[in-house]
Order: sequence, then C-alpha cells, then structure tokens
Amino acid sequence: MRRARPLVAFAIEIGVIAAAALVAFLLRFDFSVPANYVSVLIRAATIWAPVKLVCFKVFGLDRRWARYVSINDLLRVVLSNSIGSFVSLLILWAIKSGVPRSIYAIDWLVCVMLTASVRVSVRVIAESRQRQPAGPDRKRTIIYGAGDAGAALLRELRQNASLTYDVFGFLDDNPRKAGFVLHGLRVLGNGGDLAALARKHRVDLVLIAIPSASGSQMKEILERCTGAGVPYKTIPGLAEIIEEHSLARQIRDVAVEDLLGRVPVNLDQERISAKLRGRVILVTGAAGSIGSEICRQVARFQPAAIVGFEIAESPLFHLQLEIARSFPGVRFHAEIGSIQNRARLEEVFARHRPLVVYHAAAYKHVPLMESHVFEAFDNNVIGTLNVVEAARAQEVGEFVMISSDKAVRPANIMGATKRIAEMLVRSLQPSGGRYVSVRFGNVLGSNGSVVPVFKDQIARGGPVTVTHPEMRRYFMTIPEACQLVLQASTMGKGGEIFVLDMGEPVRIVDLARNLILLSGLRPEQDIRIEFVGARPGEKLYEELSAAGEDLLPTHHAKIRVFGGAMMAWTEIQEQIGRARRSSSERRPEELVRTMKELVPDYSPSAETTGVTMKAGV
Repeated sequence: MRRARPLVAFAIEIGVIAAAALVAFLLRFDFSVPANYVSVLIRAATIWAPVKLVCFKVFGLDRRWARYVSINDLLRVVLSNSIGSFVSLLILWAIKSGVPRSIYAIDWLVCVMLTASVRVSVRVIAESRQRQPAGPDRKRTIIYGAGDAGAALLRELRQNASLTYDVFGFLDDNPRKAGFVLHGLRVLGNGGDLAALARKHRVDLVLIAIPSASGSQMKEILERCTGAGVPYKTIPGLAEIIEEHSLARQIRDVAVEDLLGRVPVNLDQERISAKLRGRVILVTGAAGSIGSEICRQVARFQPAAIVGFEIAESPLFHLQLEIARSFPGVRFHAEIGSIQNRARLEEVFARHRPLVVYHAAAYKHVPLMESHVFEAFDNNVIGTLNVVEAARAQEVGEFVMISSDKAVRPANIMGATKRIAEMLVRSLQPSGGRYVSVRFGNVLGSNGSVVPVFKDQIARGGPVTVTHPEMRRYFMTIPEACQLVLQASTMGKGGEIFVLDMGEPVRIVDLARNLILLSGLRPEQDIRIEFVGARPGEKLYEELSAAGEDLLPTHHAKIRVFGGAMMAWTEIQEQIGRARRSSSERRPEELVRTMKELVPDYSPSAETTGVTMKAGV
C-alpha cells in the first residue's frame, strides 16, 4: 500500500490538471465547447500536465503529506501553479495553439482551487477518522490559552488517537477573544469563569497552554484551578519544545520553575563550541547539583573527554552511568578525590591534562558552615587555591569558578570564603590564560535547597516553616544557571567576576505558598505556614554588587561583569598564610579576624563571634 501511494498521488495530480483544463474551457464557452476547440483543449492539456507536474516536483508538493497540510503548503500550491501556468502560457503562445487568453487565467484559478482542495480534504478526512468519541476513560478537558500554543496543542491532541483528552473549549483572559471560535471550539470565557464552567461541563482537567506566562500569571491561574477544584497540567516553553517535536507528548505537571516566569536562555553556540569541542574538560564537584549539570551541558558540545572530580563516590558513579547512556560518544573519567588534597589534584591534572576547568566544588550550606568555620575555610578557600595552582602548573588556559551572591557584603562564613576564593582566582592569573568567577543566586532543586525541604514538609501534612515574612532570595533553574556559566566562560580577558541576571528576588513565603498550590492544596487552610526566625548567618536580602564593584553590561543580555582593580597575589599571600595557620591550629577567633581583614565588608554573625568561638569550633 505504501509503495502504491506515490502512484496514486501522481494519478490524482494528473486528474486535477486535466479537470482544471476541462473546467476552464467549459466555463469559457458556457459549458458547450465548440468542436473546433476540442483539439485546442487536448493540445493545451498535454502542455499543462508535464509542465505543472515538474513545478509540483520542484516545489516539493509530492514530498509533503496532505494530512498535515499547512498554510505554508498552500502558498507552495499557489506559487507552483503560478509558475507552471506562466511557463505553459509561453509554450502555447510560441506554438500558436489558439488557446483563448481568458482560459489561461481561468485554468490557473481552477487548478489552484482543486490542488488545494484535494490536500485540505485529505487532512479533514484523516483528522475526522482519528477523533475519538467521548467515553468514560476520556478526560473532559478545557485549554487555558487561546493563542498559538493552545491552537497547536488542540491540533496535536486531535491527531493523536492514543491521548485521552476530550477538549470541548478554551479559556483566555484576553477579553477580545471571548466568544471566538478556534478550530471549531469556542472561547467559553476567562479564568474567572473556570469554577462555573467546571460545574456546568464537569471539567476533568485544565491544560495550561501559555508558555510565555509570567510567574505571577501562572500563580493566578493555579489559584483559579485550585479554587475550582480541577486538576491542571501545562506545556513547556520554547526551550523545551525545541528538544522534542511533539507538543502533546510534553504535557506535564506544573513545576515551581513555571512560577518564576524565566525567559529562555539564548546561547552563542558557536563561541561555546569553539571553547569546548575536542578538548578535555575537568569539573570539580562533578556529582553535585551544579557540577553534574555542567557535565551534561558540556557533553552536548562533543569534548574530547570530561574529567569528573568528586569526593562523593556513589553520586559520581551514577553520573558516570548517566553520561555513558546519554552521551555515548563522550569519554567520561570519574576521579575520586578531595580538592583539599593537593597531591591528588596534581595527579589528576597531570594524568588528563585538561584545557578547561569548571570549579564547582564547595561547601554551601549557610547555617551549617556557621558552626564549621575551619571546614568552610579549608574547603572553599584552600581547596580553591589548590585547584587554581594545579591548573596553573599544567598550563590550563581556561578556568571558571562557581561563586555565589552571598559573597557580596557577606554576613556568613560561606559568603566570606567564596569572596576570598574570588580574590584568589583574580590574583592568580597565568600569562596567556583566562581565569574568571561566575556569581549567581540560589538554584531551584539543588541539593539542600529550600524547595525539596518545603516539598517534604507538605508531604507530611505541614506545617511549612519559613524563616521570616520578608526573607527574599534570587532563584534560577539549574540548567539556566549552567548554560549561562558556559556562556560567561567565553567572555573577558581574565580576572573578571561575572554575575548572572537572576531576575527579581522572590519572597520565600510566596515560594512556599506556590509549592502548596502546586500540590493541589490551599495555603493556611490545608497546609499551615509557620515563621521560625532567621537562621545563623542569614540576611533578609541578597545583593548583587559590593562597594567598589561597578556592574557593567556584556554582549549577552543576561550576563554582566564587575569592573574594578584586582589585588595582586603578593598583596593577599601573607594574609592567606596566616588564615591557613589559624585554621590548622584551630584558632577560630584569629581565622575570622584574618578573613575580615581580607574582606572588610564581611560582618560575622553573632553565632560565629560568640557561641561558636567559645565552643572552640
């Protein structure tokens, strides 16, 4: 049957061209073709047929499935017929065929109409055969969003008979769309009408088809769905759609990321590829939330190999399996070790000789590090120094350290150690190399972040504990942050601190309420929110820049850079040495005092300067 399809299509095209010629002559002569024009008709048809068939072939009409005909295909139909008719006109005039001039225009018009009608008819028949009647196993569904995404989603749902969504209408908050009909279905109202429509039509599901919705818009939609007692799902934004061809297959539960309203990241693929393709890339902290995503993003650019340096054995093992499965053409070398072990680092660098290093290994839990001053310093500062010096010894040309917005006017040990680590990277620039830091805020879903904590509390029935009503933080998704890290690593001359555009800060209590809504529950009614007070070392607001740092734009809209003078290694070497001795000799007061000398705007917390000091930790 499949082999016969091209022949059937070819026969139909010939029939259409012949029919158009006959209809053109019948219309011209009032449905009575004179006997002396019959031979003219035959002569014209023998020219029109091969010429138009060649044009159809050139424009690819024989390779485009009629069941998926689109506006673009219909434009091709018009263009191919126009060129075919014009070429035929020149030939028929040249041979003095005697075809009346009006017939050329009539034949063109009729042939366009018949060619397009055949394709549209095939699509209508195919879609009508695929539509399933409403049944007990099908979900009565309303699409929220009567735009391009909603229309595309409806088309795919109708074409895929295996999907159990029985769509009966649209919702849209644009008042101008009220009552409009889209692909045969009416816009029944706006989001405020959802509760009444749910009762009237026994709605089983709302499909949210607004990929461009802002975080506040998504929150409002979720509140309406929850208030109406109707389950909901959504479709992804453009970045996710590109990865898959089918929109309907990507229908998924609404995620907290949707409530941030983040704009998809546009990357300069060529510049990133030029840095990574065919090179050995080393990632420290490779099995962590950020490190593992950097490995995945780097693997897309076909490096010669990825070296994953990690102290946690099991997560590294699972990452190795994942990279082998997802990127079989990329070699992945799993290397166990600590960045505090200088000899182990030098061994790994000498063995693999990486050309690019992404340094993501760090201790990052703010309250925990407040009570582990020595461990924070040894890992985040001395560990970074070890990695930088190992990279310099092997003449690594590109080095990127992952930093934190908590390094700005730090109020905790974690932020202060990351600020000193930035200073080390800036001061230890090799000749001919480019060592930079990238600073950004919290990432959703990272190990130990607030989101999984809130989800666990919700699953237990609450309460959800929030430190302070005005506690705000910047949030990004892990893939977004890592993609921008790769982009930032292509910029600058060395020593820069890049900061990622993290949008507007989010109130933690709002995040908690949104997560409760995403769970299908109501804040304060089903799940209670409790305020427990700020933890040691926490600030109510995070900042983007410190004193003396000028925030400057780059050629990428979502990446900025700090200008300002760099301190030479000789200026901080003695203080780093003193802090290192204080840590090794377990003298916390001296260590914190030296860190404050290095970072004058560091404000140690009361716990660090008081209780923890007395405990001798």
